[in-house]
Amino acid sequence: MNIFRSRRPKPAPIAEAPPRTDAERVLRRLEWSVIRRLDGVLQGDWRTLMRGTGLDLADLREYQLHDDVRHIDWNVTARLQQPHVRVFTEDREMAAWFLLDLSESMDFGSGEMRKRQVLAEFVAVLARLLTRRGNRVGAMLYGIGVDTVIPARGGRMQVLRLLHALLARPQPRAGQSGDGTRLADLLSTAAAMVRRRSTVFVVSDFISEPGWEKPLAELARRHDVVAVRLVDPLERELPDLGLIPIRDAETGEQLLVDTSDRGFRQRFARIAAQREAMLLQGLARAGVDTLELPTGGDLVDAVVRFADLRRQRTRLSGAAVSSRASAVRGGGYPSHLRPAA
Repeated sequence: MNIFRSRRPKPAPIAEAPPRTDAERVLRRLEWSVIRRLDGVLQGDWRTLMRGTGLDLADLREYQLHDDVRHIDWNVTARLQQPHVRVFTEDREMAAWFLLDLSESMDFGSGEMRKRQVLAEFVAVLARLLTRRGNRVGAMLYGIGVDTVIPARGGRMQVLRLLHALLARPQPRAGQSGDGTRLADLLSTAAAMVRRRSTVFVVSDFISEPGWEKPLAELARRHDVVAVRLVDPLERELPDLGLIPIRDAETGEQLLVDTSDRGFRQRFARIAAQREAMLLQGLARAGVDTLELPTGGDLVDAVVRFADLRRQRTRLSGAAVSSRASAVRGGGYPSHLRPAA
């Protein structure tokens, strides 16, 4: 009997990989299904989604109180007798902020996707596109009030942090907000906290108490603001479904309506169209770009439309700069650009 039997160490158990979080799974799915498609569509077609300090001149505008005096264009200022500053195309790192409306009405969806889910996927895709180009992203989450602020940082982990905050957030109960959504509170908080010029995405269905137009316009004076509006087809037109209960997601109030009544459906569509027109007028007066994001739409198409919107704004700014530069060199201004006496 061999008493010097070699003792081989038992193989260590193979450690199981830690389970992926919901945020990791969703982001990986979006990277394969959406971002890879966008790489083929947008590759070489745009340099940046944001404007700010850089090297390439993008626009000339009147001096405002917060502007850096080093950016004053003294030639244009002398010609027009009013201070003007230069706005440049962003070439370096810049911050993007997502102002996210997560009130009760964002849980609505007539199809497979609710507005809250569309919001989360849009934020994840756009944040990943921005962080891959060296930009920082942050977010402010609004439920009953502004309850969560995620400071702007870069990298893929920051995108996961944003996505986890959205997916792990409990759904609000109907009527929990009491008086309804006050989007003005979110915009005012952002104006007070985001001091450095940034690109700001206001992602909401804009079903809110009145009074958000002025804070949005004030935010747009300092930042590059994009209003991302989530919509559902059922909010614009009701089909004939017979007698159905309808609940107000903001207040929790329930009402039994007869959708087979053609007159009722027509009144509903007319009121929805009036609200739509007033909303678009308010966004236009605030001077912000608007991107519509339907619950049943293609996310790739939405991001491509956003990139087209950015390119169009850049072309218009470039045309305005050329017109103003020609006027300064020639000593005059076109009639539509001539300053008031």
